[in-house]
Amino acid sequence: MPSRGKFITFEGAEGCGKSTHARLLGAYLAERGIPVRLIREPGGVVISEKVRELLLDKKNTAMNKECETLLYMAARAQLVEEVVIPELARGTVLVCDRFLDSTVAYQGYGCGVPVDTIRAIGLFATRGIQPDLTFFLDLDAQEGLRRRGSELDRIELRSIAYHQRVRAGYHQIAGNEPGRVVVIDGQRTREENFAQIRAVVDKIL
Repeated sequence: MPSRGKFITFEGAEGCGKSTHARLLGAYLAERGIPVRLIREPGGVVISEKVRELLLDKKNTAMNKECETLLYMAARAQLVEEVVIPELARGTVLVCDRFLDSTVAYQGYGCGVPVDTIRAIGLFATRGIQPDLTFFLDLDAQEGLRRRGSELDRIELRSIAYHQRVRAGYHQIAGNEPGRVVVIDGQRTREENFAQIRAVVDKIL
């Protein structure tokens, strides 16, 4: 029976480079012959991708923070059922672009939903599964939005104050779990940051 796989997540605010580094890590592991699967949140499976469309659609201005939080959890629960549990059981290294920390940062610290409530619902949605390793790519909120350009989704269109709260939330998460969360300086070059990410991953694999 294969040993349990590893669950590696990438987190951070808009424009920080997390999606790029998730793809780079997926390619690096595949080149080494390590079974790897790259997934994203919200999304990754058919039902969760449909929920993603609802969440990011700029026309859904009436969506309140409670509905938003629960939709993220619903998408996550489906991804955990269809992909995370079976792939980890097969011994796959799962590389995920966002996971529960995103809801804590964006809907908790950003929108004001009680963090304890998010974590309690998250425990149900994820069945207690937590990442083995998380990379938080830290970048100034204004710079991150500048990098995103003009085509922004419903969440990205929020105020700079909101995005600053999200960044502060990520720092709180990283400070609370230094053994799991590795902070990466988003101002450095892609090459510098990926070298650091690769070195950390090589150690755990």
